[in-house]
Amino acid sequence: MFFARFHRTRRAIEYRWAEFQYNRLPELAAELVNRQVGVIVATGGVVSPRAAKAATTTIPIVFVTGDDPVKSGLVSSLNRPGGNVTGVTPFASELGPKRLEFLHEMVPTAGVVGMLVNPTFADVEVQSREAQEAALTLGLQLHILNAASESDFDSAFSTFSKLKIGALFVGNDGLFLARREKLVALAARHAIAAIYPWRDYVASGGLMSYAPSLTDAYRQAGIYTAKILDGASPADLPVIQPTRFELVVNLKTAKALGLTVPPLILARADEVIE
Repeated sequence: MFFARFHRTRRAIEYRWAEFQYNRLPELAAELVNRQVGVIVATGGVVSPRAAKAATTTIPIVFVTGDDPVKSGLVSSLNRPGGNVTGVTPFASELGPKRLEFLHEMVPTAGVVGMLVNPTFADVEVQSREAQEAALTLGLQLHILNAASESDFDSAFSTFSKLKIGALFVGNDGLFLARREKLVALAARHAIAAIYPWRDYVASGGLMSYAPSLTDAYRQAGIYTAKILDGASPADLPVIQPTRFELVVNLKTAKALGLTVPPLILARADEVIE
């Protein structure tokens, strides 16, 4: 989680990172506003742009958030954001039901599924509710456990093992992404098939993911930032939405878990990691 500030004259960049302590974000936003920066780039979920928007109505803000920016109150509309805020939305948090569907296709015998969420994340209630609704539709029993810090990971996985879950759905959260190697290692240790929000997890050894390109989202945010520094108004820059969603599968991990990847999953996969 960080804020970056860009000066119009010398184009310097400085980072402010809350270290996943979301209550620090208003203080960091106020600090950047007091420094009269040219643009604030807010990433790591909806909490950062919300803090930035609350701190200023004049300094341009470019966000990267997986939440719906209209529903979360960041912009008035996607095509005409209005005000001083625009950015990129991969809609990562809203893909939960589809991820659960893919996980069910991968492990159809898993009637009991676990979900790991960060209770301090802004849209955790929405993620949890949509996952519960999707699980009900699929005929699955869903156990949702909280992990607010890395120190909670081990106990969460121990509880998942006691609950005898057949598969795991990892929620969207910046802390989880930053600590993905630990989560992937725990899933392997407990022999749990898991689906993750981003490709980065699968590249680190996770089983599968479904998401737009996070790299492309940040690239687009950089382009918007440059345009604003050159004089464009954020009110006139439509919120960028993904046009492609990628299903990524790690065959090596599937083999280690004793899973045979269904032909339909292989056919629909945009990338297969071997």
